[in-house]
Amino acid sequence: MHKFSMSSDVIDRIKARSGRAHPFDSLDAQRTALLVIDLQNYFLKPGAQGETASARAIVPTVNELAAGLRSRGGQVIWIRNGTAGTRQSWSTFHECLMTPERQQRRYSEMQPDGDGFEFWHALDIRPGDGQLEKKRFSAFIQGSSPILDYLHDRTIDTVLIAGTATNVCCESTARDAMMLNFKTIMVSDALAARSDELHAASLTAFYSNFGDVQTSAEVVASLDRGAQTRKAG
Repeated sequence: MHKFSMSSDVIDRIKARSGRAHPFDSLDAQRTALLVIDLQNYFLKPGAQGETASARAIVPTVNELAAGLRSRGGQVIWIRNGTAGTRQSWSTFHECLMTPERQQRRYSEMQPDGDGFEFWHALDIRPGDGQLEKKRFSAFIQGSSPILDYLHDRTIDTVLIAGTATNVCCESTARDAMMLNFKTIMVSDALAARSDELHAASLTAFYSNFGDVQTSAEVVASLDRGAQTRKAG
């Protein structure tokens, strides 16, 4: 798991702008969804082409946060990357940014019957959870997944972002969620990248301009704070 703490200078800027360190420090669990991004074999299995080894270490934290949100009435949605039908529609990525060998391996391993498409075995996926497939880094970009309608149908206005990689699919999804008017929190200890530096840079950039960054413990405290506020009201 990454060692991370937000710079005090950045925190001071956010306090000056929003009046507090965490703009989303009081959450309504029933309008909150945890989006767990790409915790599948292609990114977690040792030796996989897309392996992000640190992602295996966040699985217990992700499972614990999922359980905590479920118990408070929130939604958990497991989202994985699939490649079916994307060779031509995303040819810039496949043909220009990857070698032919890597392109073919990525494309085949994340097909619906590919081993890389399978969710990592240690995830605590429950029957009531959502399971969605996305076709781009961001789950929200047009044509990637049905996530927008899925959330709107359930009156969700707040999303918690967990999974891998912090700086690629997770940040892409988080930024687009904010642009689509969701209150968006990246959960720092439930995210993983290929280095501490990439993880930290991504979280700092997101917190500076797009939304909130909280630890899983801070998220739970925000959920409970919101429950207490509604009870008092």
